[in-house]
Amino acid sequence: MSSIKKTLMKQGMKLMTDPRVMKLMQDERVMKAVMQMMSMPGKVQTFTNDQVERLAKAMSLATEDEVKDLKRQIRRLEEEVSRLEKKKG
Repeated sequence: MSSIKKTLMKQGMKLMTDPRVMKLMQDERVMKAVMQMMSMPGKVQTFTNDQVERLAKAMSLATEDEVKDLKRQIRRLEEEVSRLEKKKG
């Protein structure tokens, strides 16, 4: 773990033992705000992925998921061709 991360964790743990912080964390409004802040990175990531996908479709480009699906399908077809060639030969 990096020294910055260790320092932040140490300070966070110290804060959590402070009675004033503990009292603040019991407030429903504060906890609701904390939960919203914690969910924000996931919401931003989802929004960004959706926008990238919409842009790709608008530009008639394949998305990463579509490319993965196509590669998987090609691999299956190659395996099937190989199996049929062995069966024939």
